[in-house]
Amino acid sequence: MANVDGNWDVVVKSPMGDQKATLLVTSAGDSFTGNFAGGMGTSDVTGAVDGDTLTWKMDITVPMPMTLDCEATVEGEELNGKVTAGAFGSFPLIGKRA
Repeated sequence: MANVDGNWDVVVKSPMGDQKATLLVTSAGDSFTGNFAGGMGTSDVTGAVDGDTLTWKMDITVPMPMTLDCEATVEGEELNGKVTAGAFGSFPLIGKRA
């Protein structure tokens, strides 16, 4: 099991307030699969693993349809990164291993 694998309790600090979710990560070499489940729905995700850094895209429909670009780095039991929502900018993503 890679250091990035597991369930993560995450918070995206968005303009709409804190968005709490669970991120499930199962890595296989330089890629991973999983899902991102929170108050605004659930999205299956696939992405890349580079050391302790995850990158993925996520399609959402609430508050409007768009694709989010996500990046997070695992440091021990914590995860820190950002979610970029196109013209709306980037928002911090923080988390702890569940």
